[in-house]
Amino acid sequence: MAIITPSQASKSFQIISSLRYEPALPELLKAQPTDAYPDPLRSPYYLLPYHQERLLKAAECFGWSKAVTFLQQDVKSFVEHLNSFIPDRTKPWRLRIVIDRDGECTVEVNAALPMHPLSLLLPSEMNQTSTPWRVTIDSHRTVPSPFTMHKTTSRDDYTAARLRARITSSQDPAEVLIVNPQGEIMEGSITTPYFRRRTSASTQAKIDQEDSVPAWITPPLSSGGNAGTTRRYALSQGFCSEQAITVADLIDDEECWLSNGVRGFFRGRILLNVFKP
Repeated sequence: MAIITPSQASKSFQIISSLRYEPALPELLKAQPTDAYPDPLRSPYYLLPYHQERLLKAAECFGWSKAVTFLQQDVKSFVEHLNSFIPDRTKPWRLRIVIDRDGECTVEVNAALPMHPLSLLLPSEMNQTSTPWRVTIDSHRTVPSPFTMHKTTSRDDYTAARLRARITSSQDPAEVLIVNPQGEIMEGSITTPYFRRRTSASTQAKIDQEDSVPAWITPPLSSGGNAGTTRRYALSQGFCSEQAITVADLIDDEECWLSNGVRGFFRGRILLNVFKP
């Protein structure tokens, strides 16, 4: 279990989760099997039960009993709370749920960038048509802590990594991969990454014969990253499996997938030498 140091515990921070409100999502989900998507309400809030559970685990980690009580409400009640913040239910929105140690929950709402709703489902031909994001590797190492394993407003490590990667805006089609002291990829600064499966020659033939084996991998939580909602969705649906991957395993110019709770799934391209002279 991660240990919170006294200096970390004294910080003023909130737990957060960002997601998309997409009015087209309920209609899109009508064509999906009931076990292929985790929200029994099929609400416009993308993967909402996963966001609620992730926030609950963070509140439990930090010992915030009032926040735990608030987050233990049923999903339908949580939807009603979020609805009070939506200015126009016919439009897509980017939501940032913010909860403090006293259990107070506020929601920051901003207009969401337009995108095809199919990108919210698992990778398909639809989201293969987008231009890949530039994906670079952080030059520094980040020590795993409760603030990398849970999403909070204490994001200095991520902000510093994005500045080193020359990412100056949340709208930039660029991502930087966070690396732990062992050289393992933890996660992206705002996304979960997925890489082509690494196998030895002796096991590749077996994998080729087994259609059930995912062709993609994502870093395990033991590498120090947080349990992203789209990551959980991709794992539950068999799109990927967990496997530790180091910087040395990555290949320059190879394609990868990225995902988060606002943009769904989209392509990336790994550039190992982009900032080297």
